[in-house]
Amino acid sequence: MLTDLLSTLPLQPAQLLAALAIMTLGATVQSSAGFGLGLVAAPVLLLIDPMLIPAPLLICGVTLALMLSIRDRKGLNIQGIQIALVGQLLGIIPAILILSAISPKVFDLVFAAVLLAAVAVSLLGLSLKPTPERVFVAGALSGLMATISSVGGPPMALIYQGSKGLELRGTLSGYFTLSGSFSLVALAFAGRCGLQEMQLALLLLPGLIFGLILSAPLAERLEQVETRPIVLGLSFCSAIAVLIKAIYT
Repeated sequence: MLTDLLSTLPLQPAQLLAALAIMTLGATVQSSAGFGLGLVAAPVLLLIDPMLIPAPLLICGVTLALMLSIRDRKGLNIQGIQIALVGQLLGIIPAILILSAISPKVFDLVFAAVLLAAVAVSLLGLSLKPTPERVFVAGALSGLMATISSVGGPPMALIYQGSKGLELRGTLSGYFTLSGSFSLVALAFAGRCGLQEMQLALLLLPGLIFGLILSAPLAERLEQVETRPIVLGLSFCSAIAVLIKAIYT
């Protein structure tokens, strides 16, 4: 019976175990720091099976963000989320055009360069405070990248890098819940999010739940430390991961 059930899965048992392990790690990072699921999981899932990117991972990202926005609701910055969502909606349109018209590799290279430049600006001590204009641009960049490769967290995180842990996690989670949903609708219209993608996302779901449970003590500890170095470190790693993906795929 078990053998018959495993034979019907869209992934081999070894692939599924590897995918669940990386999803657990990614969910633990995002549930602790506010973002990072796509950064950690996307490169590995791409190697396991390209079908896991972008829609299945994005479905999982929206699910995790919803759970986190409920858990960390006291940190929600409603005004910032509203502004970012307007930018995000404008970012989805060119993302769909890019998916159908040009090589994602070219876009990945450009996005990684922009992300590295933003990290460098922050390291030089220049301010990236969340003004309405910057939040709008960050939302547009986030929507663009999330729709194409499921890695949309860094632009928004860089804008809120000076926030306390609860505000960072709450605001990013609230934003990702809505923005990810919009991206999924766009992918569905583009024929990139259907029944198979939903089945794959369901297989990855246990990793999310386990990661959320593991993150509780880490999230509490992050309330006592500055979030800026964590955001910059994860954003830098995200840019490198996107570069590697662009070069080797």
